[in-house]
Order: sequence, then C-alpha cells, then structure tokens
Amino acid sequence: MRRALALVLGAALAAQEPLPPPQDLSQVKGRLGEIKAALTAVDQQIAALKKRRKGVLVELQAISLQADRVRAQAEQARLKRDQAQMEVQSISRKKEEISLEIRQRRNELRKEIRWMQALGPLGDLGLFASFATFQQYIVQGRYLAYLRNQERIRLDRIQQLQTDLARREGEIQEAMKRLTREEEEAVRFQASLTLNEEHLGSFLEGLRTDETRQKAVQAELAEEALQLERMLTQLLGKPRADAFETPVAFAGLRGELPQPTPGTLAQGFGEHLHPKFHTRTMQSGLLISASAGAQVNAVADGKVVFADIYQSFGPMVILDHGGGYFSLYTHLRGISAGKGQILKQGETLGTVGVTVDGPRLGFEIRHLTQPQDPNKWLRQHYR
Repeated sequence: MRRALALVLGAALAAQEPLPPPQDLSQVKGRLGEIKAALTAVDQQIAALKKRRKGVLVELQAISLQADRVRAQAEQARLKRDQAQMEVQSISRKKEEISLEIRQRRNELRKEIRWMQALGPLGDLGLFASFATFQQYIVQGRYLAYLRNQERIRLDRIQQLQTDLARREGEIQEAMKRLTREEEEAVRFQASLTLNEEHLGSFLEGLRTDETRQKAVQAELAEEALQLERMLTQLLGKPRADAFETPVAFAGLRGELPQPTPGTLAQGFGEHLHPKFHTRTMQSGLLISASAGAQVNAVADGKVVFADIYQSFGPMVILDHGGGYFSLYTHLRGISAGKGQILKQGETLGTVGVTVDGPRLGFEIRHLTQPQDPNKWLRQHYR
C-alpha cells in the first residue's frame, strides 16, 4: 500500500515543505514565477488525467492534484500579500525620505532668506560702501547672484518634492487597498486548502481501511506497469537510424553510476509485503526521499526517448543508453529535457516532485524491459 500511495502522484509542488519567508521583492517575484510554472504543470496533469480510464487510482490522483492546485494558490496568495506589504513599506520609506529632504531644503532656504534680509532694502548696493575697491564689490555681487540662483533651485526642488510626495501618498493608498484584497484572498485560499487537505486525508484513510479498494489500486498499478513494459518493448523494436550509441557500453558501468539526486532510500527494489493486508507489491526501482525541487541528473550519457506526463508516474523522463538499457526518472516536478535530446552524464533532466508521502523521486534501470536493482549500479548506494 505504501508503494501504491507513493506512486499516485507526480506532483509539481514543494508546498509540503516549509519555505523560508522571502527577504525582498526580487525573491517574492521569483517564487511567484515558480508557483505560476507549478500551477501550469498541475493543470497539465489534471488535463492528462481526464483522458484516462476511471478507477480508484485516477480518483485519488484527481483529489491529490486538486489539493496541490489549491495549495499553490494559497501560497501564491500569501506571496502576493507579502509583495503588497513590501511595496507599502518601500513607498513609506520613500515618502519619509522625501519628507526629510523637504525639511532640509526648507531649513537651508530659511537661512538664505535671513541672510538676504540682513542686507537691507538696498540689497547688494548697501554693501558697496564696505568694500575698498569696485573689484571687490563685483566679486561679492557675483557671489550674491550665485546664492539667489541656488535659492531658486532649492525652491524648484521643494516644489518637485511636494509633487512627488503627493504622488507617493496616492500610491500608498492604492497599495494599502491592494494589501487588504490580498490578505482577504490569502484567508480564503487557506480555508479552501484546509477543506481540500481534509478531503484528501479522508480519502486516504478510507483507502487504507478498505481492502477491496486497495486491491483495485494494486490492479491498476499492475496494468500501468504492463503498459510501461509495452512502451519500452516498442522502443526496442523500432529500427532507428538515429539510435543512441556510446563509446562506453552501459553494461560496463555497473557499480560506477552517480546518484541521480541526493537523498535517502524511502523504498527499495523488489517485492514488499503490506503489513495490514498481507498483499505483495513489486517496486521496480527505487523510491528516493529527496528535497522537493532538487535537481535530477542523468546517471549516464543517453538519449531522451520519453519526456512527458505518464499516468500515475507523473512527469517522467526515459533515457536510452544503448544496448537495450534504459533509466527512468518518475514523480518529477518539472521536466527540463526534451524528447530526442542527447544528455551527458550529470546533466539536469528535471527536478524532484512531491507525492502524498512527501518529496520523492522514482528511479529505475531496465534492460530489455526487465527491472534491475538500481542500487547495484550506483557507486554510492541509497540507504
């Protein structure tokens, strides 16, 4: 049953893992971009799900994907609220800076006005008698003209600042209104998220206690496994002029492959006995517990022969390594490689997605459709 639940969702979100609060607007905007991409990925999976034959597994995936969608929307609403708060703070700081500069300019202007008033009604002519030569008077006159020009510049700057201050006042009022809307939206989506997660929890609990439905999930997973084998058989059977060839045979890399992503073993290769129903399930690869969104890399040179959403495996990439060997990467959050692309060992093909059991990567190695134990091929085993 654990394998069944782990396989039901190749989710696109990392929302089950707490994220650090954004520190600035650029981080918020970056995260909003990630959420937008995640929502697109979830919508693609929902659209693909509608084309599949109905069953317990499809029903569970639909509930899980909808919960993921609302979870993304809830985080998006929170981020927009944070964005509005930061904008309010930014505008408020700018408003305070403008107010401070206005005060400084006014103080400077007052000093100049007092000095000019001290010259008396004759202005600079009143100073003529105090200078020994006409040349001294001319120099002082130029200085006074410079001061008057600076006075006009300060007056113009004060007027400009006052206009800017009024504009900032309008901006902060609009930002406050937007903040109120975003806070209300965040509350609404949080309430919707709670309902969706309760629905998912109820469904999972019912599935755990219903042997008939649990066996139905196992039967559906078995059917999917057969369909995957048929796909690999078709790939092997197609005569291809552009078949992937490598100077280093994949068979010679046994025990030398790098891990596709850092993590720990959530479920190993082989048959597993369900502790309650005593039914047996077959894990055709490894289920790796990893960080959501972590990069997933090709374990060896290969050609991408499949890069799409595949039933309950979610977004999946299959690499052809030649000689009848394939590596499979399932439950991805997103796919960054395209069909027909040649990848070198270590190049990124996607990122770790989220299942109902948390962030997981499914990793398989097959030879002529037959599953191999991936740990035996890795330089460093998952434990």
